[in-house]
Amino acid sequence: MKVLIVDDEAVIRRLLETSLKTWGYEVVTASGGEQAWEILKQDDAPALAILDWTMPGMDGLELCKKVRALQKSKKPYLIFVTAKARTQDIVTGLEAGADDYIVKPFQREELHARVRVGERLLELQAMLADRVRELEDALARVKQLQGLLPMCSYCRKIRDDRNYWQQVETYVEEHSNAQFTHGICPECREKYVEPELERLRQLRRDAQ
Repeated sequence: MKVLIVDDEAVIRRLLETSLKTWGYEVVTASGGEQAWEILKQDDAPALAILDWTMPGMDGLELCKKVRALQKSKKPYLIFVTAKARTQDIVTGLEAGADDYIVKPFQREELHARVRVGERLLELQAMLADRVRELEDALARVKQLQGLLPMCSYCRKIRDDRNYWQQVETYVEEHSNAQFTHGICPECREKYVEPELERLRQLRRDAQ
């Protein structure tokens, strides 16, 4: 998984980058909010970002709000890592859209655990999104065959939306993934096929 580190202090960026790479993550770094914003608004943006709050120019809080306002189906998991430790600061950061909040100084084990939580939540979101797409596709297929279908009482043809009459199997094949193979049921064989076969046999006997 790709992780973005955003901090204006090079020493902190290096420390975080070394830890994350040791844990197996692909790391991208940014020295400020403006640079991070250019990265996070891309379609292939990192799935998780670790943000400092206090930075010159665009600070972490503004960056967090801008990311949350993006019109994207997949938005990154945001973790504030900041020296702002007041309860009100934590509330403000979370209300701005952060998913988690770590106060400096922090233990590497805590950061690793928080990143793992974010990774698991992102995996769960991806699984749920796939499931929703599957359900939407299934619902769309079901909707195609819902409603009243005008059917001829004699020949059993169906009238479609263009007011054309067509065979039932043709209509169903056009409105679903179903395909038909044809056969003869026992009742129709007895009612139609056997009499026709007997008629043909009688014709051959008469011809002899």
